[in-house]
Amino acid sequence: MGNKQTTFTDEQLEAYQDCTFFTRKEILRLHSRYRELAPHLVPLDYTNNPDIRVPLTLIVTMPELKVCQGPSEGRHCWRLDCRLTVCLCWQENPFRDRIVETFSEDGQGNLTFNDFVDMFSALCETSPRELKTIYAFKIYDYNRDNFICKEDLEKTLNKLTKGELTPEEVALVCDKAIEEADLDADNKLSFADFENMISKAPDFLSNFHVRI
Repeated sequence: MGNKQTTFTDEQLEAYQDCTFFTRKEILRLHSRYRELAPHLVPLDYTNNPDIRVPLTLIVTMPELKVCQGPSEGRHCWRLDCRLTVCLCWQENPFRDRIVETFSEDGQGNLTFNDFVDMFSALCETSPRELKTIYAFKIYDYNRDNFICKEDLEKTLNKLTKGELTPEEVALVCDKAIEEADLDADNKLSFADFENMISKAPDFLSNFHVRI
């Protein structure tokens, strides 16, 4: 009988458990899913921490990322005031590219295994709301200036509506969103502004989880 191939050392598995919300079994399953995406690129043996990155084009093919999951699956609501609510529905997750880019060390969506684990840990069902809020903010902050400005919101809304709103309607929705959430009147949303907005919308993060 041959020896069973070792994927990680005990120390590596313990380190992953310490910094994620996963068990050993789940970490090994994540490695299997990662390797399935590019078996020609990803080795079975990770005991020497190989410097491998699976490209964005392969990561976004994962079914776990393609469809939004949650109690309000496929539905995203922007409640701007008592008169204006924009409800948006989709079958596929329009943010999957952006999610992967946000978790990639290179900023281009090419994921190391550590990036891959971090992404699924932050978005798993047991991840705390506070952590999901941090990454939701990063996902919407397209220009990475640590604020969500009108241009960031316009990109977000255009992804959600897929061109169904006119530029004028998009501008109106974004102006109203900033007006409602901007606590310090600087015409952009800081993390504190965003966190306050999220606290008033309990369903906002319902689609920010994936199962692996």
